[in-house]
Amino acid sequence: MKKRDSSRSAFFIPRVLIGLFIVLAGVFLALAGLGAFSALAQSIAQAQQKNKIITNSKDPLVPNGFDCSKIHELGIDKQMNFRAGAIMIACGQAREGGTSPTSHLGALTRFIKKLFSPLVYGGTDVDLITGDKSFPNITQSETFTTANPDNPDQIVVGYTDTRGATATPPNGSGASVSTDGGNTFTRLTTAGGQSPFSNTFGNPVILYNKPSGTWFTVWSAGNGCPVSGYKSATPEDPNSWTHFCVDTNAENDRQSGWADNNLSSPFFGRMYISWNDFSQPNANIFVTFSSDNGATWHSPIMASTGPNFIRNVQITGDFATGDVYIAGMDEGGGGFPYNDTNYIFRSTDGGETWTNSYIGTPFPGPGVTAVGYFACMFLDGGGYWRYEGWGEPAAINGVVHYVYTQHGTGSDPGDVYYIRSTDRGQTFSTPLKLNTDSTTRPNWQPNLSVSPSGTLFAVWYDARESTSCTRGDPAVPCYRMWARKSTDNGLTWLPDDMFSDVVSPLPGQNDPGLIPDVGAFDYGSAIAGKHLTSWTDGRVAINGVSQQDAFFDEEPSVAVTPTPTQTPAPCSVTSPACGSLVTGTAPTDFIVNVSEPVDPATVDASDLTVNGTPANSVVITNGNTTIDFFFNTSPVVQGVNAIRIPAGAFDCGPVVDFTCTFDYVAPRVMPTPRPRPTPLPRPTPR
Repeated sequence: MKKRDSSRSAFFIPRVLIGLFIVLAGVFLALAGLGAFSALAQSIAQAQQKNKIITNSKDPLVPNGFDCSKIHELGIDKQMNFRAGAIMIACGQAREGGTSPTSHLGALTRFIKKLFSPLVYGGTDVDLITGDKSFPNITQSETFTTANPDNPDQIVVGYTDTRGATATPPNGSGASVSTDGGNTFTRLTTAGGQSPFSNTFGNPVILYNKPSGTWFTVWSAGNGCPVSGYKSATPEDPNSWTHFCVDTNAENDRQSGWADNNLSSPFFGRMYISWNDFSQPNANIFVTFSSDNGATWHSPIMASTGPNFIRNVQITGDFATGDVYIAGMDEGGGGFPYNDTNYIFRSTDGGETWTNSYIGTPFPGPGVTAVGYFACMFLDGGGYWRYEGWGEPAAINGVVHYVYTQHGTGSDPGDVYYIRSTDRGQTFSTPLKLNTDSTTRPNWQPNLSVSPSGTLFAVWYDARESTSCTRGDPAVPCYRMWARKSTDNGLTWLPDDMFSDVVSPLPGQNDPGLIPDVGAFDYGSAIAGKHLTSWTDGRVAINGVSQQDAFFDEEPSVAVTPTPTQTPAPCSVTSPACGSLVTGTAPTDFIVNVSEPVDPATVDASDLTVNGTPANSVVITNGNTTIDFFFNTSPVVQGVNAIRIPAGAFDCGPVVDFTCTFDYVAPRVMPTPRPRPTPLPRPTPR
């Protein structure tokens, strides 16, 4: 599908000139860095160790005695935490991070960092990583951002942090705290130089419990309690955090959390945590809750009960009704290409019971390649930035919202979509594409927040302003955070625009012993007055290498001046071929009629397929309401044939998913009749 470009010419022209300059500089950098390839080849060769028992582990994340042949059986290849990644590397099933070629363009890097542009959304970006940044354990990514509704100046952001990855016990988690409303942050650091979250492996959850005035963090963890965390009533004090346990199952991963802080809610004060339990046959989603301010936690309750693996994407709740929702995703078995399917699970009784209220239509998942199970957004290093299309749900006043990523048209690795439910998560609207650029550059990994007043704010990674990305190279700008806002609970949306201040390079992952990757989610949130979010950014170079930092910004939850765009009504498709019986010559053209005029600029011949084969050309007539798709060679087969136009393929409202069938009977081949002999003349009677 093609879309009209909405870029500003005043912005685009200088960016093109700057981009040309950077590309030329990149050529010289590439020539200077050829020696890195031999080191890469050597590290790959050293990783070829399969089906062994770990007997002499030098990594505190990898236990001695681990049987590498159990990786798939235990679901470790599907897990996202640091410990799972370290085991994959030790067993030769993944590559570890390493130093990228050193850049000597310090002046150019500083110049790029100053390429600010006028912004519609957000304020000044704030670097969350203060204090020591000792190479090579310098990675911070995968963020969870929460503010205190009773004191908006107090904000806590949790993130995966490799600063203490080699400590004993390991410490793979971090947090930064603001006491001035997000203008400045301080990274929590104890006297030992680490975060207060010892023996944890990232995957952050940050919750504020209003009845007790206490902050709770939850992590993938050791301590004999794999879902556990630390709590504090004075979060800015690194010595105030004390440990608590949630669940002792050793195969838990990808946790999420939500706290009900609405005084009028029937479940006020409850805190919820969800995760995937990889000890179950299908790694089912489980949920627990605390109704006594974190003193105790309910025994885990299974939310996903089906026969297939559903990823625990994120959990949220309705501030008004107290309903709780989990967004899940069927990842189609992994690999690339693949299909994703969105799931919603709902509880209306405070987490006691759960129903699968919604199963969406499968759609092509984002990415460009795969490394093992996971799809990746970039080709660098054979595959980089593991991501399966996950997003974030939000809910208010019985309306449920969800943002996610699906593969774009053709070579476009990903576009960000939004769906909306007005019946508490049972049915959802036609997907609306939030990014309106006409490029084939990736847009991915959105987060979403809803304020008590019903404003929505979606933020995502967006590479529309670049032509290429190079992992770890500070001289090659790659992506910026873009955003889009609704002031009426998702009915209409303001235009998408820039959110972060600069176009960031694609950050590397330089930590040895860890899978080269970038965090797979960011969890945004909102309180009265503002939306808050954080993200992974590569603008800060260390040792000449762009590396992963966590940055923060916020957006007021009040209306702004641009004219909102109406969430479009769906456009339906019909075809005279549907349900018909076709005989004779196999057809090569197929007519469809749309209920609203189509924008011809958004129609491609490949939008229609017959039995999976795309059409070769297209003609639009009848006031743009009739589309005739042509094939060079008929794709029709004997028997039942399927016609399909996917949802959002072209713009007539947008179009809803269209599928129908028809039957074809080929003409029977009749044998050529044999010529009859000419009869001899009868003799004339005498």
